[in-house]
Amino acid sequence: MFDWENLRHFLAIARAGTLSGAARALHVDHATVSRRLGALEAELQMPLVERLPRSCRLTPGGTKILELAQSMETAAFGIARHARAQQEPLDGKVALSAPPVLVAHFLASHLAGLRREHPGIQLSVLAQSQQVSLSRREADVALRLVRPKEPSNVVRRIGRMPFALYAHKDYAATVPSADWTFIAYDESLADMPQQQWLLKIADGRPVGCELSDISSHLAAARAGAGVAGLPCFIGDTEADLVRLEHAGDSFARDIWLVVHRDLRRSKPVRVVMDYIAGVFSDTSMLST
Repeated sequence: MFDWENLRHFLAIARAGTLSGAARALHVDHATVSRRLGALEAELQMPLVERLPRSCRLTPGGTKILELAQSMETAAFGIARHARAQQEPLDGKVALSAPPVLVAHFLASHLAGLRREHPGIQLSVLAQSQQVSLSRREADVALRLVRPKEPSNVVRRIGRMPFALYAHKDYAATVPSADWTFIAYDESLADMPQQQWLLKIADGRPVGCELSDISSHLAAARAGAGVAGLPCFIGDTEADLVRLEHAGDSFARDIWLVVHRDLRRSKPVRVVMDYIAGVFSDTSMLST
């Protein structure tokens, strides 16, 4: 019989494509990943990975083991979710994954209320742009700006985040709209809906700077660097910014609350979900 920990390290290598990438994902060192892989290959008496100079490639046998290992991992996480859902006490740790813009500019200011109402629940908030896997228990609950399609998840739309154009009030007063420069995202985020909306409005006018997150866009707009497309719940509360009129369509993103179906009746998870849905409902600029 083989060691499950060795198999877990093999799964990380297969997903990352490198030993160093697997080490970062598992928060261990490179040598540990290499040792675990070697131990698994010895246990199974077959090579699983070709170690190339810059990457790792699965052998044909490794590809088959990967399929079986993923099935085992899915079953293991299913057991863990089932056990978690049966917990009766209204306490414990709940992991919530959410876009950084919602964590920094909205959720963080509401955590004290959850703590007052439910002191036994510890909420761990993960500010993540990428979508996490609830099936692999990378989080218990998630907020997403794209409707999830995984059939194992339960999805609910809890809010809507409208955007508008904003600039520093001095910039707006002195620069005519024909001469605006825009604050946009870099090329790695070219597919983001708000980037496409902003560039359509720019309509050939220059992009003065490219920044990778909304918090940086806000800081640049405050400094008078140009026109930014910001969520209205942020831009409308900034004393130094003004909302700009523009030709073109309005734009908003839906906010989805997601939980794996096995956890939707877990009491701590349910409390967190209800609390989050409530604070969105109570906030006019983010309510549906």
